[in-house]
Amino acid sequence: MPGLFDPIELGAIRAPNRILMAQMTRARGTREHLPTPIMADYYAQRASAGLIISEAIGINQLGLGWPYATGLWSAEQIADWRGITDAVHENGGRTIAQLWQMGRVVHPSFLKGGRPVSASATTAPNHAHTYDGKKPYVEARALTIDEIADVVGHFRQAAVNAREAGFDGVQLHASNGYLIDQFLRDSSNFRDDGYGGSVANRIRFLREATRAVADVIGGDRVGVRLSPNSETQGVRDSDPLPVFTAALEMLSGIGIAHLELREPPVDGTFGIGEIDPLARELRGSFKGPLILNSDFDFSRAQAELDAGVDDAVAFGRPFIANPDLPRRFVEGIPLTVDDRDTWFTQGPEGYIDYPRNLI
Repeated sequence: MPGLFDPIELGAIRAPNRILMAQMTRARGTREHLPTPIMADYYAQRASAGLIISEAIGINQLGLGWPYATGLWSAEQIADWRGITDAVHENGGRTIAQLWQMGRVVHPSFLKGGRPVSASATTAPNHAHTYDGKKPYVEARALTIDEIADVVGHFRQAAVNAREAGFDGVQLHASNGYLIDQFLRDSSNFRDDGYGGSVANRIRFLREATRAVADVIGGDRVGVRLSPNSETQGVRDSDPLPVFTAALEMLSGIGIAHLELREPPVDGTFGIGEIDPLARELRGSFKGPLILNSDFDFSRAQAELDAGVDDAVAFGRPFIANPDLPRRFVEGIPLTVDDRDTWFTQGPEGYIDYPRNLI
């Protein structure tokens, strides 16, 4: 069985190890959704990851509702992201852009008075983070058929923009209660047209967006992220196994480069699964490299590889305070503990000042 330190082919990308850096939105952009220079330092410091999956990057203004998050729809954003990808490549790394449309969890304050959109007219629970503090979510409006086609076009264009910005590929964010996930699951999709009701209809938006992206940059540079086993931001499914089995079979048929499953355990420390992870049941439905994520340490990650459940593991929080995480795993260097108070602040503290290359 392969080890975490063995290389792996992820479509067109050859990763030198199977210790991937998971996507983590760290709120270091500007209010205009532009990347900033310290982001180049942050990602370059972590270039020893087998593959860096970027923070979630908005495909359009309508779908971006997180303070100081970045986008990839303007020439200026493309140019600024190019500086970051160049820094990663200069340090020997590889990186893909995670493409994000948040759907109903966008607060109207980001939309200049407009309403967020979703699969159906629903309201997310709890509160949105805004530039003026936490505010209640509002009811989203259901996308029309024509608008769904427009969003698919935005995913397509964002993939083109990502390649222009120097990314080695993209990952569609289809998990965690965001727009694609809102279409997939029956707690948020009440449509009675070709995008709702049956499992085949609910996976249609994911299929169309994935195919559109694969058509313009090649399926060997496309990944998808799903979250089968947990409720996130009020999105869940009453019977997830058939939904995600169908989704994996469809994605396998398209020929994407890799698939990531975020599945927190039922006793998780950052997110809690409503049921046990489904990766073992789903593994046979996807023929490409499978990546697992959520609450992994080195021992659990290697154990899942040994059991043949997956092919690589994406680590999130361990990379925050340990830019040289692969080396620490190899040499048994104790991990630094991150400072949660600086996860989403705007300065360098807790972002680019953690120690690395020790001993």
